Amino acid sequence: MTDPQGLRPEPVPVISESPLVGAPPPVRARHAAEPAALLVEPAPPVAIEPTRDRLLRALLGDRRLALGTTWRSRLLDVVGTILIVALAAVARLQNLGRPGTLVFDETYYVKDAFTLWRLGFEAQWPESPNPAFEAGNVETYLEQAAYVVHPQVGKWLIGLGMHLGGGATSSDAWRLANAVVGILAVLLIIRIARRLFASTSMGLVAGLLFAVDGAAIVHSRIALLDQFVMFFALLAFGFLLVDRDQARRRLADRVAAIVDAGGTVSRYGPRLGFRWWRLAAGVSLGLAIGVKWSGLYFVAVFGLLTVLWDVTARRRAGIGRWWEDAVIADGLPAFVQLVPTALLVYVLSWWSWFATPGAYLRQWAAQNPGEGITWLPEALRSFVHYHQQMWNFHTGLTSEHNYQSNPIGWIIQWRPTSFYWNCVGRTEGPCEPTDQAQAITSLGNPLLWWAAALAIVVVIVVGIMRRDWRALAVLSGTIAGWVPWVVTYLDTQRTVFTFYTIAFAPWVVLTLVYVGVVGLEHTEGRPRARRKVVLAIAALVVAIVAVSAVFYPLWTAQEVPFPYWQNVVRLRNWI
Repeated sequence: MTDPQGLRPEPVPVISESPLVGAPPPVRARHAAEPAALLVEPAPPVAIEPTRDRLLRALLGDRRLALGTTWRSRLLDVVGTILIVALAAVARLQNLGRPGTLVFDETYYVKDAFTLWRLGFEAQWPESPNPAFEAGNVETYLEQAAYVVHPQVGKWLIGLGMHLGGGATSSDAWRLANAVVGILAVLLIIRIARRLFASTSMGLVAGLLFAVDGAAIVHSRIALLDQFVMFFALLAFGFLLVDRDQARRRLADRVAAIVDAGGTVSRYGPRLGFRWWRLAAGVSLGLAIGVKWSGLYFVAVFGLLTVLWDVTARRRAGIGRWWEDAVIADGLPAFVQLVPTALLVYVLSWWSWFATPGAYLRQWAAQNPGEGITWLPEALRSFVHYHQQMWNFHTGLTSEHNYQSNPIGWIIQWRPTSFYWNCVGRTEGPCEPTDQAQAITSLGNPLLWWAAALAIVVVIVVGIMRRDWRALAVLSGTIAGWVPWVVTYLDTQRTVFTFYTIAFAPWVVLTLVYVGVVGLEHTEGRPRARRKVVLAIAALVVAIVAVSAVFYPLWTAQEVPFPYWQNVVRLRNWI
């Protein structure tokens, strides 16, 4: 825990002066020449730490137990959070409707969301519908189902934003849901980082960095689906962190009750009961899959992560057969609460497809008796057949695109995606130095992402050396959101884009912030060394904010002189 100025650790209340295991300190041997009066003088009483307090310290740590216990940290938390979320809101909502045209894949998702809200399924449109749609004539759709290859949750949210924000004739309304989710994601990352690092100040640093990052800003101002994958995955991660703390408190309570009653946990420990926060994580992960199938990777990684947390908790609590106990008592319930829950939520998210006879392939089973998985009911047989078509599309997508990129370069934003480019007032010919330009480039803050790429290496090394659970936690989202694309790309050569990185962008920020947290913890009690770490953190944050200020016009389609665009977009592969 740190303060707003010097990032000094907040005072940690002393629970006990005795060793961690709660045993009294060893008695010093008396010297033979000591006076007799001293030999009979009673020894001072030794404070024996209660079993529950000892277990809480072992399972959660002093910093986590002291989090938010001072008025200063609580004030910093409230004021800092309000200011950073307000900054994120301004960056995302200011001139949200600019440009007033459909940008990049908005041409699919905005119109799909509109008809999904109207008809219960995504409808087809006549040839070249965008000019009429952008001009406000949004009723030209055909009441025939279109073949779409992504689930419906993200499009329902975009449609909800249009419904609440003024209708499909407003370009602000197209993007309202993405903007609101982007602002909420900044709030989430503040709360998550604060809990993860047991530091109010570093939680605010994480929120500030995410608030000004280019990938986060662009996806909050464009109606694409990947923003919602990020949000639901981040929400699930937050739920699992809360579950971790709650489960460890519950474990401390129940083990202490057994030990204090004269029992033992030399073989197996107590059961922890139903874990609602983990169930909430399963629901959130189901919604992530309901936006895009890439949410499945987060289910796998987060499922392993939460079980690993349980394994280490039972070991620290002194349970004898901790591995076997964790698998049976925690692992099997974790699987049920995450995987089947996510699957059920995903299927339920297609409710309008099941309820609407005119939806794409909804009647396939009735029209093709004896085909497919025949033992399934007709609706589910059609559902599975539709998903087989979606799977074939995703695995076979290899069409060329100017902005396709190799996933290896995503972590340094090597080939960002240009969503929009306009030389103002010029319909042909290149832009001239006297012209004004508009651009929306899905490019993360270069300094932040380059520093985070280096931080990944540092975190891996530090995590192994310190056996720090937080290292794996901050890397988990990057493992789920990036590594599978890297691993599969050489075999599939699928057409993919750097803007997919928004799905794991919060964990990129957390990885970078973790390095600063370790630096602060390592220099605790050494003022001069600590001051250097604080200055380094502050300098990097200021530099990242300054870079974002320079790039912000090119993330938000502001009109700028063409030479400004040329000077900012320095790398050829950014064009």
